[in-house]
Amino acid sequence: MQSAWQARREKIHTRNIEVSIYEYDGQRIIVEGVLRDDRYQPFYTVTGGTYPAGVLHHMSIRLLVNCSSLQIEDVETDLMSVPRETCRETAGCLAPIRGLSVTRGFTSKVKSLAGGNRGCTHLVELLLAMAPAVFQGVAAYQTRNHEALDQEYAKRIVRYLVNTCHAWREDGPFVTSLRKKFPGKPTKPQGEA
Repeated sequence: MQSAWQARREKIHTRNIEVSIYEYDGQRIIVEGVLRDDRYQPFYTVTGGTYPAGVLHHMSIRLLVNCSSLQIEDVETDLMSVPRETCRETAGCLAPIRGLSVTRGFTSKVKSLAGGNRGCTHLVELLLAMAPAVFQGVAAYQTRNHEALDQEYAKRIVRYLVNTCHAWREDGPFVTSLRKKFPGKPTKPQGEA
């Protein structure tokens, strides 16, 4: 008997999200995310509209992020393709995230500031997909040379990563090893409550 995974038929929809990190200056990076939804056949909406096959959503977000605090200093959105003109009214919905730090609680703060009827579901989804890449981008940027790996940086890393997954569980080998190497309570990142 053929499994459901082997019985795939014609592709009907794809969503692609790409996040890229760019060096900006000695203290900040640019994080750019792009979301694109493609439909592979014409479709009909519950409101009576009809759409041809093609791009449904194509949008981007650019963040200017401070590497020491993970604070979003600036945000810019671009709505290259949206299904309805009224969607363009949400272009500035992410402005309230300026000043937020990408730390614990970021998701709930974003949803309360720009979620629901205050913004665009797709921009919020893209931003939330970008958040882990912010941390990875900052880590990639700051660890390009060995001198950056000081005790305070290591404590911040432990603080950000502890209990985020099985490998970084509090009683696991990575966290235990780093705490032995760098004793003391991990430094609380700037902007985190």
